[in-house]
Amino acid sequence: MVLLENDIFLSELTKLFQKAKLDGSVTMTFKRYDGRTRPAPRPDKPPLPEPTEHMCLVRAKFRSKKIATVVHQRDVNKFQVAYSSLLKGNLDGLKKLKKPKAKTKVES
Repeated sequence: MVLLENDIFLSELTKLFQKAKLDGSVTMTFKRYDGRTRPAPRPDKPPLPEPTEHMCLVRAKFRSKKIATVVHQRDVNKFQVAYSSLLKGNLDGLKKLKKPKAKTKVES
């Protein structure tokens, strides 16, 4: 998995959406991230201190291509605006679901 800067991540995500437009889908994952790259210590050891800044780990996957970025708390608004405009521009190929017709009972 490739960890990218936020702007580069959004441009790569646009490329993934373009590739998935014809065939396939892009899977997105948002997860709270505390900056640790190792597992939490065992219960008998003292716990790690709480992080001073909360972050968000964003992952995207299309077939075997995986990309990720870490969004810091101070950058959330900027990232959210850019991400929402990216989604609005690339989610035009959705298929409409056919609703089943409701059966009506005719009483005699």
